[in-house]
Amino acid sequence: MDFVMQITEETFRKERGRLLGFIRNRVATLEEAEDILQDVFYQFVAGFNTIESIDRVTSWLFSVARNKIIDRYRKESARPKQVHFTATINGDEDAPLTLQEILPDLDNSPEDLLLREALWEAITEALEELPVEQREIFIQNEIEERSFREIAEETGVSINTLLSRKRYAILALRKRLQLLYNDLINNG
Repeated sequence: MDFVMQITEETFRKERGRLLGFIRNRVATLEEAEDILQDVFYQFVAGFNTIESIDRVTSWLFSVARNKIIDRYRKESARPKQVHFTATINGDEDAPLTLQEILPDLDNSPEDLLLREALWEAITEALEELPVEQREIFIQNEIEERSFREIAEETGVSINTLLSRKRYAILALRKRLQLLYNDLINNG
């Protein structure tokens, strides 16, 4: 096996998980994240000789991933409609139950990219503060894209209970996002 092939395979094995997690936190679905990851590693193999130093491979991979994510956002034609947090935080029974429905519609300006990063940071912090049952149902349903029926069958917890837990998780996330929004408005 030649040297380049060996290095690219080792790099793939070493960085795949972290890179996929990085991408997954910034795109809508696991499939989309895997597509971007595949593009990143294709570009890595194709452009291996252009990388200045083996020591910089990881930062190069993350830069390419970030650029691919930005490109994907630019190409997206259908975006979720913009939601004002204040309109949905007042306990409306018909309020959205998905993360996509409570996130604002952002463009790809530098300011919006920074806001997107701040939103993901706030969401991560809010998830860590949730009771375990709420956090688990949110992650399983939103992030892992598992159905309530599938989770109910696996855990023995009723679908109504799971829906209730998810709703409380979404309400907590809305509150956190509203606080972030208020801080940005007051400090901006």
